[in-house]
Amino acid sequence: MHTVWKGAISFGLVHVPVKMFSATEDKDISMRMIHKECHTPLNFVRKCQHCDREVGWEEISRGYEYEPGAFVLFEKEELEKLTGEVTKEIKILDFVDLAEIDPVYFQKTYYLAPNETGANAYNLLMEAMKQTGKIGIAKVSIRSKSSLAAIRIIDKCIAMETIFYPDEIRSVEQVPNLPEKSNVNDKELDMAKMLIQQLSTPFEPQKYKDDYREAVLEAIESKISGKQVTVAPEPQRANVIDLMAALQASLEQVKPVPSEPTPAAGAKEGTKGKARTKKAKENV
Repeated sequence: MHTVWKGAISFGLVHVPVKMFSATEDKDISMRMIHKECHTPLNFVRKCQHCDREVGWEEISRGYEYEPGAFVLFEKEELEKLTGEVTKEIKILDFVDLAEIDPVYFQKTYYLAPNETGANAYNLLMEAMKQTGKIGIAKVSIRSKSSLAAIRIIDKCIAMETIFYPDEIRSVEQVPNLPEKSNVNDKELDMAKMLIQQLSTPFEPQKYKDDYREAVLEAIESKISGKQVTVAPEPQRANVIDLMAALQASLEQVKPVPSEPTPAAGAKEGTKGKARTKKAKENV
């Protein structure tokens, strides 16, 4: 793994030197834009519309458009000063229960490993968090950007998850057409709860896969080998208006499969079958 950041976790006066690694990777299949006529990849060019020429990085500054066509400009050095001194510190402000944080807050996960001199303090923090069942809420600066973060334990590793600030979370009040009251039919509710119960299972992430990515990879391999790519159309779902009928049909689909007959019973049935076959031949 590539180290993306070095610093320390601090809580109180305790400092835990750590290295940071990305816990996730983007496996989306990247495709370039190609000119249909000559099959040449297209490049994005930084071009000034006024000067009608390409612009180099050294000629670029940052600007905020406070009204249409009007900008306030900032140089890179100005923005760096506004961020203040970027400390290499993950400062834990509070310890809370994980259940108190809604998943909507979480952004990206990083693994934190102890630095060369931080193994003892690392183990101490990890064991203390395990036994108290708490996670830390911290502030951290990565690449000149200040973030809120949650410090928690994943298996035998301290992990950090960047989280949104409260004012970055949109209120559900902004969502249109939400029902005013929860008026539901009692029978439909009972069947819906039964369906949820039938579909309930322990979370096993390894059983889920990206069907789209697998289909694209298969199509890529087929095109490379010169095969014609054909995709079977998805069967159209019936637009079931009767909610009760839909619930009933769903329950039928998730009913437990009857168990297979025992070997003894199967063997006995096989003997009877042979006897019937022999008798039928004799009657012919």
